[in-house]
Amino acid sequence: MTGDCLMADSEHTFPDVLITTYLEMTSPGDFRSGYSDKHDLEIVVLEQPDVAFYRFLYGEVGREWRWRDRLIMSEDELRQAITKVGVSIHVLYLLGAPVGYVELDQQDGSTEVVYFGLRPEYTGMGIGKHLLSYGIHRAWMDGAKRLWVHTCNLDGPYALENYMKRGFTIYKTEEEPMPQRYTE
Repeated sequence: MTGDCLMADSEHTFPDVLITTYLEMTSPGDFRSGYSDKHDLEIVVLEQPDVAFYRFLYGEVGREWRWRDRLIMSEDELRQAITKVGVSIHVLYLLGAPVGYVELDQQDGSTEVVYFGLRPEYTGMGIGKHLLSYGIHRAWMDGAKRLWVHTCNLDGPYALENYMKRGFTIYKTEEEPMPQRYTE
């Protein structure tokens, strides 16, 4: 999961230090796919992003991690963010139900995996690596020269591992005292 980097609930030990890890992939040859063999998966590009549906996806995917940045944006701000030139949102469906999404932002040949994840009830099924593989492949096919993503120690426990298994390498790590906005 990427994005807001915020811990789920009081069941988890809350760290005193925020560790943010930045990863990149600079060649399509570095990509190691992890597609699922489930035939009941479908990925659909939101050709005209809908703010209410996007809020649903964002809220559900980030529920355990208490993502909130995009939930507190005004409707106009969010619409601008998700319809900006270069942004694409790809929704994963399982048996017709939306289960996750990957949001890509391509700017000047560099593509960021802005948000990525699954709704909590669909994790552990091996489809997260499928969705990430799709997103990476799509970014390269759309002309990316470099892909990058950031994750932190407040994201899902397998996020960093999934990125590295797909071929991303760490290029920077930052540590800072835990920002107050994440402890409230």
